[in-house]
Amino acid sequence: MEVVRLRKVSKRYGRREILADVDLGLDAGELLALVGANGSGKSTVLRLMVGLSQPSAGTVQRNARVVSYVPDVFTSHDRLSASAYLRHMGRIRGLSTRAARDRSLELLDRLALAGGADTPMRKLSKGNAQKVALAQALLDPPQLLVLDEPWAGLDTTAHSTLRELLTEAADQGAAVAFTEHSADVVRSTATRVCALDRGRLTTVHRPADLTELQLIPGADIDWDHHPDVLGVRRTAAGVAVLLPTGRHDAALLTALNHGWSVVTVRQVKPE
Repeated sequence: MEVVRLRKVSKRYGRREILADVDLGLDAGELLALVGANGSGKSTVLRLMVGLSQPSAGTVQRNARVVSYVPDVFTSHDRLSASAYLRHMGRIRGLSTRAARDRSLELLDRLALAGGADTPMRKLSKGNAQKVALAQALLDPPQLLVLDEPWAGLDTTAHSTLRELLTEAADQGAAVAFTEHSADVVRSTATRVCALDRGRLTTVHRPADLTELQLIPGADIDWDHHPDVLGVRRTAAGVAVLLPTGRHDAALLTALNHGWSVVTVRQVKPE
């Protein structure tokens, strides 16, 4: 079942075009990764999906009663503890006080919130505030779950827990969309990957259609803004660059022209 559909969607702020003619659908049970350089329009697509922004042209259709959203910057409430905030959010969403309390404690325990559930929100680090943001999105099982760089600031343990939580949500029928820069996260989490380039949807593919280049650096290259690059990972030996299979020749040529050495070229699949 298709949960959300963008049809010929464009978005402008004044004369500035953010998105142009984007056609994109998301089905129940999918884990969609939106990738692209900063400013490519990824966050705008997410806000359109959940209704926080309206298109300048085209239409957005949603078939979801429970919609959850995690922004890239979560503004925490100064006066409440993490558990009190989550109980309040659960009550707003129709949960009983007990159900909201139990679910919030379960999520905070799984995400290993530093200091525990009674920690005042004002004392949380960015990474721990992000854990509370994730918990609020999962209090009531969502039918549409949208997350803007949800792994940002999280500790290593929470990285794997978040992947488990998103997979569980999809298994329960949620349509999940997220943005992410890490090639490893995209490869291990997404069931489909869409790339945006300057407001246009340029590629749609499955993670099995990805190629990873293992490279040893030469002259400086800004891989994060190189066309077609979906993710960049620094390794002990050099750099791993993730691209759509069949569109990696230009990246290889760029690497060789800048004195980089190619260690491996391999297709990669979700873990």
